[in-house]
Amino acid sequence: MLACAVSIDGIISLLHKLILVIPGADVMAILMEKVSGELEMLERHLLILKQVVENEPIGILKLAEETSIPSHKVRYSLRILEQEGLIKASAPGAVTTEQTGLFLEELDGMIEELSRRSEELKKIKIER
Repeated sequence: MLACAVSIDGIISLLHKLILVIPGADVMAILMEKVSGELEMLERHLLILKQVVENEPIGILKLAEETSIPSHKVRYSLRILEQEGLIKASAPGAVTTEQTGLFLEELDGMIEELSRRSEELKKIKIER
């Protein structure tokens, strides 16, 4: 599975570390920046995977051109997708693997879970 979920324990651990390192830091701003960065990276990985699925084999330059993502970020996303077993390198470019189909079958459910969790966050009311 593409590593995309951020656990609450992981967030709490990160916050504790940040509080120790940055006295008086705006914890919520730091948290939002971290989560936003992770979601941006996930979106980039999925955009790259979409292009590979639709246009395989496809090379780095064509991926960068089609997605308007800088080539160094395309390379990083390809490396992550390859480590997850979702694509593999070939002479003419990146291609999908057998695992890609299984991942895509589960993708909507994973995105729905992220959406559900964000809705749950909205329900948390803290009295001041």
